[in-house]
Amino acid sequence: MFRVKICGVTLPEDARIVVARGADAVGLNFYEPSPRFLKPENADAVVDVLPGGIVRVGLFVNASIEQIHKTWDDLGLDLVQLHGDESPEFLRELGGLPVMRAFRLGKEGIAPICEYLEICRKLMCLPELVLVDSFRKGQFGGTGATADWETARGYPSEDWHPPLVLAGGLTSENVAEAIRVVSPVAVDTASGVESSPGRKDSEMVAHFVEAAMAAFGEAR
Repeated sequence: MFRVKICGVTLPEDARIVVARGADAVGLNFYEPSPRFLKPENADAVVDVLPGGIVRVGLFVNASIEQIHKTWDDLGLDLVQLHGDESPEFLRELGGLPVMRAFRLGKEGIAPICEYLEICRKLMCLPELVLVDSFRKGQFGGTGATADWETARGYPSEDWHPPLVLAGGLTSENVAEAIRVVSPVAVDTASGVESSPGRKDSEMVAHFVEAAMAAFGEAR
């Protein structure tokens, strides 16, 4: 669906930068406590500058079914990213919206993710993608901390498991190595390409996309 997602885009000018520098997915953060929170009334202006072919991802943390559906309809999103404590039953209640389920990789390792997906499989509500992020107590991502790559590479490879997206402290300096170690289908960054929280730096985005795409090319 995408290779490089830049998350936490808050302004139209930053959305233009991300697209011009070659990313193929943009993340819009609707979690209010986040420094990258995008007010719903400002989201139209960001989405309006995104050309066709760019995957529009809405990030939600413990939001209601109604809020997610309304945002999906209002903005014409392509993917819902659930980054909170949403249960497998919650995914089923979304009624078929495509989901990227994010997990913070803690000391328990991959096991809780596998257990969660097993339940989703039984409920016939598997997410389209699984995103692995770093763990920091009390925070739902966007910390800049690097995920445990060695643990992430243990993600199951059976055909029924959703493809893996890697996040957590990725920058232009480490993304190529992360791709080589973990072999994800895509990567996701926010703070790794910012001059300040919520503001994307054009050169940092360019270097990140270039490094990631080169590494994906070598992995073929």
